[in-house]
Amino acid sequence: MKPNFQPSCSAALLIVRDALMILFCALLSTASQAQTFTSLASFNGTNGADPFYAVLVQGLDGNLYGTTSARGAHGKGTVFRITPGGIVTTLYSFCAKSKCADGSTPYGGLVLGSDGNFYGMTFTGGSLNAGTIYKITPAGKLTTMHSFNFSDGYNPYDALVLGSDGNYYGTTTFGGAHLSGNVFKMTPQGVVTNLHSFNGSDGSEPEAGLIQGTDGNFYGTTYTGGGSGGYGTAFKITTAGVFTSLHSFDDSVDGRAVVPGLVEGNDGNFCGAAGGGPTGYGTIYSMTPTGTVTVLHNFDVTDGDNANTLVLGTDGNFYGTTIGGGANGDGVVFEITSSGAYTILHPFTGPDGDFIFAGPMQATDGNLYGTTQLGGSKNDGTVFKQSVGLSAFVKTLPRAAKVGASVKILGNNLTGATSVLFNGTAAAFTVVSATEITTTVPAGATTGTVQVTTTSGTLLSNVAFQVTH
Repeated sequence: MKPNFQPSCSAALLIVRDALMILFCALLSTASQAQTFTSLASFNGTNGADPFYAVLVQGLDGNLYGTTSARGAHGKGTVFRITPGGIVTTLYSFCAKSKCADGSTPYGGLVLGSDGNFYGMTFTGGSLNAGTIYKITPAGKLTTMHSFNFSDGYNPYDALVLGSDGNYYGTTTFGGAHLSGNVFKMTPQGVVTNLHSFNGSDGSEPEAGLIQGTDGNFYGTTYTGGGSGGYGTAFKITTAGVFTSLHSFDDSVDGRAVVPGLVEGNDGNFCGAAGGGPTGYGTIYSMTPTGTVTVLHNFDVTDGDNANTLVLGTDGNFYGTTIGGGANGDGVVFEITSSGAYTILHPFTGPDGDFIFAGPMQATDGNLYGTTQLGGSKNDGTVFKQSVGLSAFVKTLPRAAKVGASVKILGNNLTGATSVLFNGTAAAFTVVSATEITTTVPAGATTGTVQVTTTSGTLLSNVAFQVTH
């Protein structure tokens, strides 16, 4: 018979202490796994250098695609593909044609079209060296869709956005009727229409691209112009070109030199960043659809210096990067809530990245991916991954469509999917690959979350799918 052992009080306390230590270590391990920074690749000049405003975009194959603004085979930038594991492949080197007729220096990134190809812009090159709009296949075949001619704008900085009507929308920094930049629309066939020319009082030099809000309108910012000293503006424009000035920035209050664009939050308000501000190191602000701005965070250089365009995470919080500042002066990756609670996730150290101009994106595996202009093994820039503990999800392409329209669903591990629901309404679908499903918007569908059931669980869309009429 075994003795009836009863631990003493001190022994019991030791047992409790050890159990708590084990629990603490487990929690610490989970937290460290949830927020892990990984440097995926360094550019080396041969495969490009200096990725600038180029936010990465996920393709139908699950890989990420982007641009570099310099180097490559002809010294004028590249389009590249990178796997989630960090293998970089150069798809195209600009200035391959005489006088860079195919474009040069792509500062902005790409947008995935409904046809599975990517669309982007170059800052210079083309028939008049004013910049181009191009299409490129995932295999690297490039087609120049449009060469800017000054009257319709020139020197576009950022990326295009795919509208719910199937057209592409963007901005040019200069040109147009008043030489202060414009907003334009391009059809999938390459026909460009100028929607609005900035005149200074309503803004000028729009460096940021547009976003389409859930109301169907487009929202953007300008680098300069407007009232309150010409520190930049925020605006709204319809697909027909009806323009509304929403806000003129005031450097002493909410910032100046507005380079980043806007992102819409789950509450219907917009979040963005500006330079300057009360501290001189930039701000993060919230803006209502009618233009009321509230500053959420003032940078003080120790926590970052000048934020880039933010991304809305699947947890409802915003994630971003700063050009510089932080513990090492090389910039940071951060998280901020809609109420302004700010957390540094990673301070760059130089070798893992420096001088960051592009914001991150969230891929369907739940992780954040981004680029830095400098840093890395050759100081030509890097690609990084920031894990923040968010679950996998699915994206729809496009984000809005009518009943009966074709929709692609991007995700991971989609093989064996058993159902697709549009806000609870079942849809017929075809599994194309582990990263792509094709479907149509079913009759009776309403605006809401898209749900995909797989053999390993249920995946929800990162934003509500808008059913248009």
